[in-house]
Amino acid sequence: MNFKIIENGSVTTPTGFKAAGVTCGLKKSGKPDLAMVASELPCSFGAAFTTCNFAAAPVQVSRSRAEHEKTVRAIVINSGNANACTGARGIADAEATCAAAAAKLGIPAREVWVASTGRIGVRMPMATIEKGVGMAVEALSADGGIAAAEAIMTTDTVRKNVAAEITADGGKIHIGAMVKGVGMIDPQLRAVPHATMICVVTTDAGISNTQLAGMVGAGVEDSFNRITVDGDMSTNDTVLVMANGASGVNVAPGSELESAFAAALLKIMQILARKQVMDGEGATKFVEIDVVKATDVETAKLCAEAVANSLLCKTAWFGGDPNWGRVVAALGYSGAKFDPDKVNVFYNDKPVVIDGCDSGVAESELAKELKNREFKILVELNNGDADYWVWTSDVSYEYVKINAEYHT
Repeated sequence: MNFKIIENGSVTTPTGFKAAGVTCGLKKSGKPDLAMVASELPCSFGAAFTTCNFAAAPVQVSRSRAEHEKTVRAIVINSGNANACTGARGIADAEATCAAAAAKLGIPAREVWVASTGRIGVRMPMATIEKGVGMAVEALSADGGIAAAEAIMTTDTVRKNVAAEITADGGKIHIGAMVKGVGMIDPQLRAVPHATMICVVTTDAGISNTQLAGMVGAGVEDSFNRITVDGDMSTNDTVLVMANGASGVNVAPGSELESAFAAALLKIMQILARKQVMDGEGATKFVEIDVVKATDVETAKLCAEAVANSLLCKTAWFGGDPNWGRVVAALGYSGAKFDPDKVNVFYNDKPVVIDGCDSGVAESELAKELKNREFKILVELNNGDADYWVWTSDVSYEYVKINAEYHT
């Protein structure tokens, strides 16, 4: 069963969802800073959150709803203030945001979730938030998905949204999504009960919480948990999938449709994850690290993530320097166990290291591969049949500038 991707689709592509993006004054720039996504019907859901011990107040509030509630109707997302490390006051403010939205929407507060992104350690200006919530409810529209995707941006340079359509016997199902986050990106999301990236996915399919929980858990492992811009996990990473059943098409457990839905959801997550890396703060390169022929997945993962997060590797990629010594050094200190005399490394299809030593290919030839906007580094450990991949970016002067001046 096939699905098609709708490149400019959004969270309002599925039937029964409305969204809005407004400017309430959280950002000094005057750009949109508060988004809302709401369903006309109660939704089943699947969710995942940051594993950071300093999880922000909105994460704690939404995670509690995920653990104790059965349905969700809306989510409020603000940019410009993370509401992290704000103590009991932060929790109260997150709850007050949900209550304000619920009152305007005429639904129980327990069916409203909240997510935030921005500066850590600053109390939420609640008068501004409450004003923004009122504005967002007034602006809710079946065409509001694009505006919502723009309102959640922080250092993102482009909005990130996509949708998919699945044709089933009983009709069509749509999945829509948006994500933000191009810095402080190294998510380690865990599905309940177990960004800065924030991702909201909507669907008009009829599907249970149990089904979605499994799909979200598997989906984030092969998408958002495979990306890193700077190796820093956020306090606010949140993924929420909302399903309202408005299409009238139910996804039965174990069915062909369930497999197609899971595949489409994973594809959407991977498209959004790729967009995040492509738009990484100051990024000029998109780099795929593939580690193959490892003894086990954990070994391959340790190696891939060490290379992907190495500042020496990332700065070399920015400069187009094919210095493979930095790659093998990262492999060596990764903590993985392997035989260095069996290791091969390739830049795209050009051999760089063979049996742990210089391949003999001229540096000028290798440098040509690193001039590309996108390239792959393939590592063969030659100790087994396990593999792992990671998407990452380089580190440029612009990345340093953005993060050195973030508060000022």
